[in-house]
Amino acid sequence: MEHERRRTTPTRDELRVWRDYIETAEVLRTRLASRLQSESSLSAGDYQVLLALSEAERRTLRSSELASLVGWERSRLSHHLGRMEKRGLIGRASCADVAHGVDVTATDAGLEAFRAGSVPHLRAVRELFLDALSPEQLEHVAELTDALRRHLDLPDPPDPPRDERAGR
Repeated sequence: MEHERRRTTPTRDELRVWRDYIETAEVLRTRLASRLQSESSLSAGDYQVLLALSEAERRTLRSSELASLVGWERSRLSHHLGRMEKRGLIGRASCADVAHGVDVTATDAGLEAFRAGSVPHLRAVRELFLDALSPEQLEHVAELTDALRRHLDLPDPPDPPRDERAGR
């Protein structure tokens, strides 16, 4: 009995699905980032950092933990935080209990910019993503996302902040 070989490369149809998914997701990400920048003066990176800090206890995280949460290399985060600090959105301080650790804290101005940017950003999420899908399609997207996260061994995402759950 001959052992059946499993195909190791994607089929033409599988590649079409993959490419359509990647290209559409990139256009969506680009349009959301563009709207965020034009309507709030925050970059997508600024928003991501401020979101993580706004959900943290005392709105402070170690830079290593922040890098992990936003999925960035530490050097990229460090450069981005430098730009945010110059704009008064965050502050950095050496950790008292870790020799080379840095605590990153959202400033009042940073939290205000985040709150002000959240309204148009969530409106854009509604217009560009949610309004395109029926409730059933949205449930399928959730199922697909869960399957991908499990396959990639990603941790469960945090619950959205109260304002996002309320759709404000």
